[in-house]
Amino acid sequence: MDFDLTDEQRLLADSVNRLVADAYDDFERRKAYRAGPRGWSAQNWQAMAEMGLLALPLSEDQGGFGGGPVETMLVMEAIGRGLVVEPYLATVVLGLGLLRRAGHAELFEAVGAGELTLAFAHQERQARHDLHDVATTARRDGDAFVLDGAKGVVLHGDTADRLIVSARTRGGRRDRDGIALFLLDPAAPGVTRRGYATQDGLRAAEVVLESARTTLLADNALPLIEAVTDEAIAAICAEALGAMEVLRDLTVDYLKTRQQFGQPIAAFQALQHRAADMLVATEQARSMALYAAMMVAHPDAATRSTALSAAKALIGRLADAVGKDAVQLHGGIAMTEEYKAGHYFKRLTMIGALFGDTDHHLRRVVAAGGLPE
Repeated sequence: MDFDLTDEQRLLADSVNRLVADAYDDFERRKAYRAGPRGWSAQNWQAMAEMGLLALPLSEDQGGFGGGPVETMLVMEAIGRGLVVEPYLATVVLGLGLLRRAGHAELFEAVGAGELTLAFAHQERQARHDLHDVATTARRDGDAFVLDGAKGVVLHGDTADRLIVSARTRGGRRDRDGIALFLLDPAAPGVTRRGYATQDGLRAAEVVLESARTTLLADNALPLIEAVTDEAIAAICAEALGAMEVLRDLTVDYLKTRQQFGQPIAAFQALQHRAADMLVATEQARSMALYAAMMVAHPDAATRSTALSAAKALIGRLADAVGKDAVQLHGGIAMTEEYKAGHYFKRLTMIGALFGDTDHHLRRVVAAGGLPE
């Protein structure tokens, strides 16, 4: 399999890395973005739109650039390096991915121009990591539907201009059939949002629906939800890789400058071995992120899902090891809010739990009989 990037992909990677480096060159700027009313920078979001990143997955006929999983990987890796707080995962990977697969083209232009942000309201308290466990109900009322239920940890759901909500039109709570998607204006009557900061400095919301009127986006939507969730898993695998790279480099630089017993602590062989372990883990993560990007477009849903679970499980373990090594080798400084190493570890920890933790994905791989051939 050829893992070499095309000239266009290299240009995209260079452009995105430069954009992120300019916007996040000082860690204090990230703190300022988080302190803003949205928890992220509208100026940075517009810069992403002007570069075409918000319409990247759309075809040229849809007003985009026809980017695929590898292009998304390159963008998300840069996002991981910068600890970017803008809602790219929520709006472009999840939200636009759902709209695209549902064939709902009316909002493509607004999303691509940076004028509309999206959030996917699917997770429920009782469901854990099972995508088919949906208790929120939808009943038809004339030409519209009425939603009742609650959604949790809706990524960037507190500021999203539109919510894409999953709800059950028929069947039992854990049935695979009967799950539909609805496009909801969060300002509509019956919708309550409670926003909060997550441990990694991003934003999420709890959403309560009480007789909220909305319109149908897609029926029998579980296969669509599973496919877009797999795309999101591939994306956060790449984001984790970017964060791991920065943590590794930060740690090596610190080992070279921190003095102990009259010499840099990088001179101690035991710490050299720890740094080498971080390098090996990062390169293993790179291989799995590439594997995830290649397999996410596989036409067979079961093969795709097993491959993505394997990538998520391994990268989760590797990211946890790199994060812990970075904190330990930095010492007390890594535990402070002022130093960025701890913030990278927090984001890696959140990625490890997002869309299913390591144990969940290991169980899925075992149940499938191992990696697909």
